[in-house]
Amino acid sequence: MSSATPRWWQLAAYGLLGLPLAMAALPVYVQVASYYHLQYDTGLAMLGWVMFAARLLDTLQDPLLGHLIDRLQQVQRALTAGAVLLAAGFAGLWQAPVALLAPLLWLSLMLVVTYSAHSLLNIAYLAWGSRLSAQASHGSAPLLSATAWREGWGLLGLIIGSTIPATILSQPRAQIAGQMGSYSLAFAVLLGLTLLALLKLAPAWPPTIAPAPHWRSVLQQMRANHAFRHLLLPYLLNSCAVALPATLALFYISDQLQAAPLAGLFLGSYFIAAAAGLPVWTRLAQRYGALACWRGGMLLAIASFAGAALLGAGDVWLYGLICLGAGAALGADLAMPNVLLAQSIPPAHAPAAYYGVLTLLGKLALALSGLALPLLALLGYQPGQTAHIALPLVYAALPCLLKLLALLTLQRASPVLTPPLRSPA
Repeated sequence: MSSATPRWWQLAAYGLLGLPLAMAALPVYVQVASYYHLQYDTGLAMLGWVMFAARLLDTLQDPLLGHLIDRLQQVQRALTAGAVLLAAGFAGLWQAPVALLAPLLWLSLMLVVTYSAHSLLNIAYLAWGSRLSAQASHGSAPLLSATAWREGWGLLGLIIGSTIPATILSQPRAQIAGQMGSYSLAFAVLLGLTLLALLKLAPAWPPTIAPAPHWRSVLQQMRANHAFRHLLLPYLLNSCAVALPATLALFYISDQLQAAPLAGLFLGSYFIAAAAGLPVWTRLAQRYGALACWRGGMLLAIASFAGAALLGAGDVWLYGLICLGAGAALGADLAMPNVLLAQSIPPAHAPAAYYGVLTLLGKLALALSGLALPLLALLGYQPGQTAHIALPLVYAALPCLLKLLALLTLQRASPVLTPPLRSPA
């Protein structure tokens, strides 16, 4: 591979795959529970336990998938296999064959397929991006640019994934399954096109990277990497703070604000604000470093989102402002942890296993957020019940507390995370 700095269009082509990955992730994490509750009359508590179990099972495989990618050096094949399985699993989620299987059993199977495929695809994709700066003569600049393109396209995918499925779910019940089938088909086509762009137009995977050693050696390498270890706890806490509102957003908008028809608008504005803020965070990171920007994003998120715990029916304008502020903070959450991880991986270490651990923590946070549904049921909240104090506390107050804890642990970790971005070459 040439050492020339990748051109902007190559980095844009690399980032394109982030769009369908995000399009698939948001409906699965945010809207599946509401879909099965509305479409198949499944109980809230059982839905929460099914989602928790599927997500927890998924978390266990990520480091293994990362190690296999490093060990076998089959990045292109991993991407292709993951894309095929993801397209099939995502379509299956919205088309439960109720005459053959119980909806909860079908949901469990499709969640496992979809989560596993998404993991395989995403880990290989992140590992590919982490090596861009190793191929260039301009140090870490390609890494920041690739991250910005990836997260920017991803935010566009989140906007699509937040608005279109939310709009579909607001339609009459008889129309929902067919419209989600059309959405799944469009998703599959887009996934294939963006994967083709990655394989043919993006900077190539470096062919000189040696296969990873035995998994015991990989674990020893990661344990000895102080910067990597100090990144894990704040990342987990922060991921939990982001996952909780994502899981409960539709319930909060519908019952606390009594503004269900505006759900797509609220979610869309949140991700549009994140997309607008991402270039700002990237520029600030080039000047002040990724760590400082991540801290700033956490502070902005706490300041913006805390007020959601105090809102009630009809407070749509105030909630819209909260969505804009919290969305602007999201850009830092999306980009900066991956940049910090990339700069912490030594050049001799294979990267996919590291990203496997980081995605494991992200999915563990999602699994734990699924427990919010049975927790709310235990506290007496049921969907359709308005003005119940448990919903705003779990939706808003608890995530702000987790953000504060993440900020404090990140402050303690700063001595080993403060070095400026460097090339791993």
